[in-house]
Amino acid sequence: MFSKNSKFKYLFKLIIFVPLIFYFGKRSYIAFDEGFYALQARWILEKGNWTIPLWWDEYVLDRTIGLQFLIAKSQELFGRNIFSAYLPTTTASVLMLFITYKLHEELFNKKYAIISPLILSTTYLWFDYSHLATQDIIYACLVTIGLLSIVKIKSKDNKFYILLFGIWIGLAFMMKTFLVFVPLISLLPYFCIKRNLLLSKFFWVGLLIGFIPFLFWTLSINPYLEKNIIFYLVEKFTSLSNKNTFTNSFHYYFWNIPATFLPWSLFAIIGTIYNISQSKENKYILTFFPLILIVTLSIFSTKTPYYPLQVSSIFSLNAYVGIKYLFNSKRYSQIFLFITSKIIPIFIFSLTFTYYYFFKNTIYFNSKENTFLILGLLFLGLSWSFINYKKSFKEILIILIIGPYLFTSFLLQSGLFTDRSRELREKMEYVASLDIVKNQPIKVDKSGIKDALSQSKIIRISLLTPKLGEGLENIDQLKKSELAWTTDHKKIINNDYSYDLIYENEILKPWKLILKK
Repeated sequence: MFSKNSKFKYLFKLIIFVPLIFYFGKRSYIAFDEGFYALQARWILEKGNWTIPLWWDEYVLDRTIGLQFLIAKSQELFGRNIFSAYLPTTTASVLMLFITYKLHEELFNKKYAIISPLILSTTYLWFDYSHLATQDIIYACLVTIGLLSIVKIKSKDNKFYILLFGIWIGLAFMMKTFLVFVPLISLLPYFCIKRNLLLSKFFWVGLLIGFIPFLFWTLSINPYLEKNIIFYLVEKFTSLSNKNTFTNSFHYYFWNIPATFLPWSLFAIIGTIYNISQSKENKYILTFFPLILIVTLSIFSTKTPYYPLQVSSIFSLNAYVGIKYLFNSKRYSQIFLFITSKIIPIFIFSLTFTYYYFFKNTIYFNSKENTFLILGLLFLGLSWSFINYKKSFKEILIILIIGPYLFTSFLLQSGLFTDRSRELREKMEYVASLDIVKNQPIKVDKSGIKDALSQSKIIRISLLTPKLGEGLENIDQLKKSELAWTTDHKKIINNDYSYDLIYENEILKPWKLILKK
């Protein structure tokens, strides 16, 4: 009986995450960054070039080919479909949840260990990027593996974890290059109590193993370049270090992280502060590591919402600590219960009704998306309204989790986080059904890629084009009976009927499909 109950518990822990991770409806890409990487992966398969990231026929030398390689390999193994393109991200998401579970066990105990990954999976930032075909979740997963391995190292006899701590560094470098130094800098205080780690030969062997993919790629790509690829990567790092489009003020993360870590932000902040007074070793991981990392990222000129993903597992652990502290606090427990059971539900209900009556028709969501969004908000507010002082800590945890769990599950199944370019996808499905398009490559007039809008559209259009042809410098290069996407309106209307306009639509604008007569 015990064995059956134990197996059921493990099965339940797996099944409970399915609505938060897996979506089997129609998907579509956003342009940046996942569409860009997916398009590069498509060229890998179509051109057979597994070495050099491409943008049409040009080399892209400001990044590695790590993610594009994984997407292409996944599509090669499991079929050239959009679901396969998301498998690397999905796999990393599942692994990151499991590692968060193991971190909870290691830093606290096995009791309520499922809560930390549930908190992580229902935070906005993690939930958003776990359904994007980018390298950010994969990188964050690798950092979390590094954290678990260093926590597991109790002595020089923990050879596997010492080896693993070396391995993740090289793999993370293949994903996000120099960003890997941020978590390493943030772990410096922890290295003081684990200083023998860096003297172990297993660490250096692991470091070498982790860098094998990058070293192999470097040796493969260098014959095509004027200088070593590392110089191009350094140039990209230098441009990001200086003032650019993504430059933000020093305090950017101090408001952005609480916003993107909703609805657990307050609990995570309290837990992070509370852990300073706890055990000597735990506070290095739970408090010093995330704080140093945020300060380090704040010094760096380029700031994006997804950089803090690498500490999202730690914030989830701290959120659990924060909830536990508030529940047991004689001073703050009543305030905690009042805010979560009264103020937040009232705010959510007000927000829901305001959206339904005033904004529903101004946002281009379809009926399914609107229904799931509204139901998710109502369930979130309703569930937290059941919190009261008579509940046990276990009951409080369950009620706190149910609301965000249902909300994020509804959001995922609505398609809002998976079918992000729905309208463009629907138009391209019609284009793909045209007889003239079937089995005929469509080329792209690269001269039309003039700004962010035209680039964003052509990335998504190219990905949904059944047979994608080569890039053209202009439509004068088109041969008789060839198709192309172009933005050259003047040349089409003043062409003495040299071109036929096959399809244009406001959603695809400024791009239109033409045929050379």
